[in-house]
Amino acid sequence: MRKVLLIGVGAGDPDYITVQAVKALNTVDVFFLIDKGSAKDDLVQLRRDVCEQHIAGHDYRFVQADDPERDRTAEAYDDAVKDWHHRRAEIFERMIADELTDDGVGAILVWGDPSLYDGTIRIVEELLERGNVKFDYEVIPGVSSLHSLTARHRIPLNRIGEPIHITPGRLLAGGMPPGLDNVVVMLDGDCAFRHVKDPDVDIYWGAYLGTKDEILFSGPVLEVGPEIEKARAAARERKGWVMDTYLLRRRLN
Repeated sequence: MRKVLLIGVGAGDPDYITVQAVKALNTVDVFFLIDKGSAKDDLVQLRRDVCEQHIAGHDYRFVQADDPERDRTAEAYDDAVKDWHHRRAEIFERMIADELTDDGVGAILVWGDPSLYDGTIRIVEELLERGNVKFDYEVIPGVSSLHSLTARHRIPLNRIGEPIHITPGRLLAGGMPPGLDNVVVMLDGDCAFRHVKDPDVDIYWGAYLGTKDEILFSGPVLEVGPEIEKARAAARERKGWVMDTYLLRRRLN
């Protein structure tokens, strides 16, 4: 039976690869890639770099397809994302059926970790439910951008006895969620930290973590927030995209 591996490849540095992931990479016959356009060509290249660095003496090839357009203006956010995932599922279904032999091993290289703010597991489950192509799959964990962030800032993710809240940026429009002192923000396309007006909240921010373009900022959010916005805008103009993660933390009195 065909087998598909969902391999977490970390946040950008080819060294952010576990031993389990290296072993898995060296069993793969076909890597399935989704091309998000010229602005993100370097994300595809980073995946190729991971393979080149860690695969030895094993023949493999890449199969690449264009990413379907996603409606980012839709009022029904969940429906828009589900539709996007559905169209991605159709693409992966075709690639697996056409490019992977009955006993072959394919892989999808997932940025960060497949279980944290990534839709690949849901897409694969949809494929299995549809039943048009039969395969087994395995999830290989990776080093997430969240863990890369805390490592680069040399801070623990949690303080003693305190919970961690993880949210997309769009849910931070009302500011720091009440009753929470540690908020991790991912998928923020619009500098949502601007809505945090509490002078006792610090931000630990990072973009392009683990790559040569890495940018780090930390300090009171009201003070460094404007600097982050400028750096983020400049990076977007230069590269065409920004991938950032940050932690908002209320200082202890």
